[in-house]
Amino acid sequence: MSLKILILIPAYMASDTLPELVRRINLYVKKEHILIVEDGSPDDTYQAAKSTGVVVLRHEANRGKGEALKTGFRYALQNEYAGVISIDADLQHDPSLIPEFIRLAEEHDADVIVGTRERNLGNMPFDRFLTNELTSLIISCFSGRFVRDSQSGYRYTSRRALRAIKLRSSRYDTESEFLFKSGQAGFKVWEVKIPTIYSGSESYINPLVDTGRFIKLMWKSLIW
Repeated sequence: MSLKILILIPAYMASDTLPELVRRINLYVKKEHILIVEDGSPDDTYQAAKSTGVVVLRHEANRGKGEALKTGFRYALQNEYAGVISIDADLQHDPSLIPEFIRLAEEHDADVIVGTRERNLGNMPFDRFLTNELTSLIISCFSGRFVRDSQSGYRYTSRRALRAIKLRSSRYDTESEFLFKSGQAGFKVWEVKIPTIYSGSESYINPLVDTGRFIKLMWKSLIW
């Protein structure tokens, strides 16, 4: 691997899954290049994160997934990483695809690569399917880039894009905001097909509230 890549795991209430996730990621990436941002969990997620032996940053209070991502992005920029692969903490993303993200980033000098899931009502909860379809459609229409899975948390982002894109959101709408602004800025969005895995783990997304936040944010971006 020639690019210096950071693996970023935003973590909230993930004490049961973090050790196994890190073990799987460590098959492909050294622990010194894995960062967990623990977002003020009320359980023992922070202790579980520390026990893995990777780099851990902590928010004393819960600030939202978007803020956890932004903390990780700042760390990547400060430590001269060429890019970041973010991956959710709940074991719904397969770390064996990390080399494929890196291959695309290296071969195509890619700025944004999204892990795109096959989405249908047979393999995704209805509320998640509906909000994903809506936000993906909005981003595709207004950014000039066709996006099929705007809410995927498994993605690569280059240093160029991290420095260029200024984020205003702080929760689950941040990932959608980043794709929207990537399209507006002219960054090409690549895709990697990833499996759709719903293991029964609890989701902290509120589909109605978080989709509403995203639409409000996009409206402000378009008129300002």
